[in-house]
This record gives sequence, C-alpha cells and structure tokens, in this order.
Amino acid sequence: DFSKAMSQAGSSQFQEVIRQELEYSMKVELDKILATAPSNELEHTKNDLEGFKKLFHRFLQEKGPSVDWGKIQRPPEDSIQPYEKIKARGLPDNIASVLNKLVVVKLNGGLGTSMGCKGPKSLIGVRNENTFLDLTVQQIEHLNKSYNTDVPLVLMNSFNTDDDTKKILQKYSHSRVKIYTFNQSRYPRINKETLLPIAKDVSYSGENTECWYPPGHGDIYASFYNSGLLDNLIAEGKEYIFVSNIDNLGATVDLYILNHLMNPPNGKRCEFVMEVTNKTRADVKGGTLTQYENKLRLVEIAQVPKAHVDEFKSVSKFKIFNTNNLWIALSAIKRLQEKNAIDMEIIVNPKTLDGGLNIIQLETAVGAAIKSFENSLGINVPRSRFLPVKTTSDLLLVMSNLYSLNAGSLTMSEKREFPTVPLVKLGSSFTKVQDYLRRFESIPDMLELDHLTVSGDVTFGKNVSLKGTVIIIANHGDRIDIPAGALLENKIVSGNLRILDH
Repeated sequence: DFSKAMSQAGSSQFQEVIRQELEYSMKVELDKILATAPSNELEHTKNDLEGFKKLFHRFLQEKGPSVDWGKIQRPPEDSIQPYEKIKARGLPDNIASVLNKLVVVKLNGGLGTSMGCKGPKSLIGVRNENTFLDLTVQQIEHLNKSYNTDVPLVLMNSFNTDDDTKKILQKYSHSRVKIYTFNQSRYPRINKETLLPIAKDVSYSGENTECWYPPGHGDIYASFYNSGLLDNLIAEGKEYIFVSNIDNLGATVDLYILNHLMNPPNGKRCEFVMEVTNKTRADVKGGTLTQYENKLRLVEIAQVPKAHVDEFKSVSKFKIFNTNNLWIALSAIKRLQEKNAIDMEIIVNPKTLDGGLNIIQLETAVGAAIKSFENSLGINVPRSRFLPVKTTSDLLLVMSNLYSLNAGSLTMSEKREFPTVPLVKLGSSFTKVQDYLRRFESIPDMLELDHLTVSGDVTFGKNVSLKGTVIIIANHGDRIDIPAGALLENKIVSGNLRILDH
C-alpha cells in the first residue's frame, strides 16, 4: 500500500509539472497574440485573453465528468414551483412599476449556418417576412405601449453577428424600444494535440476566421459586466434581466413570473429563476435541475458519467429540462462578478476544421451558474414557453396555421384540438432554408396533424392538408410532387409521383 501511495503521489506530482508547463506555454502564445493587437483593440483583447486563461487553467485542473452521481438528488418539492401556483397570485394594480425594473436580454451570438444561411440566425424570416429580431422588438414594443413603460432590449452579440446586427438595428430607430448591444468574448480555439492556440495574431478575418470562437452563453456574466452596460442599467433603476435564446419564439415576458420576483410571497427575493418544462421523448438530452450539495444545480448530459447516461435520459426520474429562459437579479450578477464567484462547469466542444485539423473549444452555459446565486428557484412552465427554431422542421411548425401571430407573439391556434405539437421530421433535402422554401408552394394545413416524416426529393403544391400520421418517402432517383389541394390523412406515399406543367 505504501508503494502504491508513493506511485500515486509521484504520478500526481508528474501531472502537476505537465499542467504547469502547459499553462506556461499557453501564456507565452497568448502574449505573442496580444502583442499583435492594435492600440484601439488592446484593452478588450486583453480582457478576452485573461478570461480565456482562467478557463484554460480550470480545464487543466478538472478531469472526467464533473458530477459525482452518488450526490445527485431530486430537488426538494418547494424548489421547483408549478407555474399555475405563480399565476394564481394574480398581478399587482400597478404593472408598470414592476415592468420598469425589467431588461430583456436575447442571446444573439449564433449564425444561421445549420439552416444553410449566412449571417446572424436572428435575421432569418420566420413568419410573414418577420425575422426573430422583428418579432422580439414587436413583443417589447407592445408591452411598452400597453403599459406606458420603458423595457429595453439588450442583445448579446458575438464577433460573428455584431456587424450585421448593428446594420439592421437602424430600422427600429423609430420603435418604442431602446436597444443596446454588447459583445461576448472572443476566445482562441486550441489544437487538440498540442493544447496551444491555432491563432498566430488577433485578426479574425480571412483565413483566421476559424481560429476564434464565442465561448458559449455562460460568458454573459463577464461580458455584460465588462461592457459597462450592467452598471448603467443598475444606475437607471433596473433590477432583473429576463434572458433567453433569440430563436426561442415562446420566450416572451411573463408578467406573473416578474411579479413573483418583485413581490415574493415570503418576502425573500430570488436572485435566479430558471424556467423548466416537462420532458417529452424529444427532450431526453436536455439539461435538468437537481439537488447537489444542498444547492439547485443544472446537470447537462455531457457531465454525466457514461454508466448513468440512460438513467439521466429517463423521463420518469428526471421529469423536467431547462428551457434556458432565465430571470436573474442584476445586483447579484455584479456582486458575484466582482468576487469572481460565478462557477460554471466547462463544456469541452471538439470540432474538426475544414482542413481536417482537430480542435477543441472551451465553453460555459448561462444556466450552470444557478448554484452560485442565492435563493434560486425553478418554475415549471407550460411547454408553449419553449418553442425553439433549430431546424427547418421547427420552422415548418411556426410558419403553419398551428400558430397565430399577435403583437410579435405566437400562440397555439384554438382550433387545434390537443395542446401538443406534431412531430415533424424533414429529410436532408429540406435542411437549408432556401431549399425548404422552394419545396413548399404554400405551407400545408397542419391543424390535425400528429406526425409527418418527409424524405427525399419531395415538393408540396398549394393548399395541401395533412392529418393524422403522414409519411412521404421518395427513394434515390425518384421524385414526389404532392398535388395542389391534396388531402393526406394517415397515408404513406412512396415511389414516383411527377406533376408536369403542359
């Protein structure tokens, strides 16, 4: 046992030496990169690289999944409140007074590449020519006009989306919404083998675009603080931010949740509220809230030891998942940021660049900070508050007559008999938005649809109705044109069906 202990001690000493060498090599490379920064970029480049250095240090310290499965417990009953209970408290007479304490923050760092679009995802048209950003501005403007308030919109951009977003913001200059932006950090991607940055200088255009990345939405705390915007908003009397992904069309300002935050029933304010919703089979990989060392903690699938992944995915044990709609106290962000006390697990995201080089990027997630805040709470909200558009299959749902649009908000049509959304799977011919739009002459009637699978070269004529379960499969070399006015109810369509103009 003594020799075993000695060899373990030797091994950990050896690992410590390796770690120190890696950190030193990283510091040397980052100093070289910083030396190439022009004077007007020096300050924020320095901030970015300092932030990255801290993240890299933690990455070298941590090994293996970051949770001890034995310590995970179900959250206590009162730590996740049903939305009905929050709503039953009603609203205060003076709604404007609570709304004026609120800031809406949208995470706007993502590009539309997964849907075949160039530029920011927020500029993709989703409904009647309106983009994600248009709908967001309409929602907040409607609030401000209805209650005579001044709720501002803040966009967290990345270096990928900042220029294009700023150009488009001019079109809202006459709307009744103040719009602010700040940029999340820009971190260097690192070579998987050497664990050194692949960037040689600070530029991020041309061939250097692949050298840098925005480090996930967990970066919001540091970037918001460093931008000076956090202090400005506190000085204006703002108290809470409502943060959500710009592509989640269900994430509108909820007055009942806001009232619960501002006027807590027990007199003790929550610093952090996470909206969760019940898992369906489609959400088994979603992060879930657990009790861990007497704190609420968000556990993501990447942190789960392999032996427990199936248990994590079980809908019966972990019934809810994080929608990434979060309500956070501004004063708490400031306090924790100044103490360097926001603790988020590191997500290691491996990628292969176009040239075949394997890299990793170190990221964090905004919801993971829940354990750093005092008096955190989960609220189990209706599924309608989680309506993300990640693929063209999601886009088909939100463009269809399943939803009606009112003042920038989408609501499920009253004509739909059951509240769940149909399961839609469009094949690879529909992945890119322009291909998808080309294949639908008009969006089908889907009010009575349960399930749609489409694969291969398929097009839809005008005024098609889909009901029940519909499966359309064109094999390689075949093409199927669904004729205008067709009604497909519980049908499987396969083979060849060409409709030719004459």
